[in-house]
Amino acid sequence: MSAIAILGCMWGDEAKAKIVDYLGDTADYVVRFQGGSNAGHTIVVDGQKFVFHSVPSGIMYPGTKCLIGCGVAIDPLGLVKEIRNLEASGLTFTKRLCIDEKVGLVLPLHQELDAVNEVRLASSKIGTTGRGIGPAYADMTARTGIRLGDLGHPAYLKQRLKELYAYHGQSLDAAALREVMAQLQEAWKVLKKYCMSVENVLSEAYISGARIIFEGAQGTLLDRTWGSYPYVTSSNTIVDAVGIGSGFSARLLDEVLGVFKAYVTRVGEGPFPTEIHGPLAEQIRKQGNEFGSTTGRPRRIGHFDAVLGAYSARLNTLDGIALTLLDVLSGIEDLKICVGYKLGGKVLTTPPAHPLDFNKIEPMYLSLKGWEEDITGVRSKEDLPANAQIYLEAIEDLLEVPVKVVSVGKERDQTFKIDV
Repeated sequence: MSAIAILGCMWGDEAKAKIVDYLGDTADYVVRFQGGSNAGHTIVVDGQKFVFHSVPSGIMYPGTKCLIGCGVAIDPLGLVKEIRNLEASGLTFTKRLCIDEKVGLVLPLHQELDAVNEVRLASSKIGTTGRGIGPAYADMTARTGIRLGDLGHPAYLKQRLKELYAYHGQSLDAAALREVMAQLQEAWKVLKKYCMSVENVLSEAYISGARIIFEGAQGTLLDRTWGSYPYVTSSNTIVDAVGIGSGFSARLLDEVLGVFKAYVTRVGEGPFPTEIHGPLAEQIRKQGNEFGSTTGRPRRIGHFDAVLGAYSARLNTLDGIALTLLDVLSGIEDLKICVGYKLGGKVLTTPPAHPLDFNKIEPMYLSLKGWEEDITGVRSKEDLPANAQIYLEAIEDLLEVPVKVVSVGKERDQTFKIDV
């Protein structure tokens, strides 16, 4: 058997779902273990685009079972809509989707709280997707949250809802309570057939020798502890979250594959040392279609940052790199990779811990020559232009991790492995 974690290693949006899809054709299980519907994963197959928010992207393969672990926060109303939309696209869910009964729920209340909090923060806002994920995770930590299994116990659920609204100082009269209960009970009619213990499923899968892929959401630099705090997501995104969010210990993983773009993007607020503006940023944004899958917001663009990349590689003990969107760099004459930061007369090769220091650093760059060739038809490293091969090797050397997978286009078949 094999158990592989595929993780985003920067600020998310690294095209993780494409790599999961590429490697998932022989997977028995694909597992989401953290994050919520704020994580938009996009896959293009034969020109048809599929967007996933909570459902693992392994659902694309009819023989693969998809699990949503207890570390995920789900919007039950949104998940029902997502399932129905994907079914309308021809995907099947019967006996293929499992949702842990302990997952925390994102309610309309959480979305309201999220919006109010962003307005309150004003110029210090985080730049959330507004999906209510942060408030839902906060409620789970405060032990006031609602879990999926609670929907099967109406009297208990009603009491928990009253306590939750009271905790936030929100009014919930009888009519409003009936409305919320009706919405949740309607969602439960659809979701209850998928509700079970994911830990039990994974334990049996491991014993049977199944092939399991763990699909990360967001990215390492958005980890609520290890990321660019406070401009982070509300869950832990590094490899150790696999065990916490699924019940399958990270010690049992056979491989950890980190997904990086050939450049760097970020959505939302927060430090971005290698951010670029102007014509080059617009060129990359246009060629890479750099707009959020969930929000549609234009992504911020930057040069590849090997300082943060190496930091992410260490945190996740990466065995290999999957480098995506390399084709987007075709036609750029001069490519840059950040190899260090200047701060107060010192040179840093690791990121500063405090956000105020991030605002003071000056990136130091290695300059490399680009290539003009269209590489979307390339299917091996050897067939890449010489300068593209040098670019890959520079990233390998700086991160001290081999590049094992390269993506050169949106389609499933525009991806290839590198023997190392």
